[in-house]
Amino acid sequence: MIDKRIGKRVKQARERLGITQEDLAEKTGLTTNYISTVERGMSFPRCEKLIILLNGLETSADSIFCDVLEHSGEAKASELSKKIADLPPEAQKRILQMVELMIQQEKDNMK
Repeated sequence: MIDKRIGKRVKQARERLGITQEDLAEKTGLTTNYISTVERGMSFPRCEKLIILLNGLETSADSIFCDVLEHSGEAKASELSKKIADLPPEAQKRILQMVELMIQQEKDNMK
């Protein structure tokens, strides 16, 4: 179900900020109950509330919808970049070399 995946991302974004549902409610003017229902996938915010929520979470729509949109590569790439940056330099180098090789293979397959 789409709402559950989006709710999971909303919760992850809130937890990355290190804030509670109550903190987010205070920050956005939304109720704690409403935030809880969104995080559980029981409701989906309409446009105005979605914008308020995204701004309160200090995140992009792409990062929240990356699991449900077919063209959300930028958010995934950004997330992977952050994960790679947390690794030791040698591990970063190996992973980037593998990714570059895979990209080249895909380009070759497209010809």
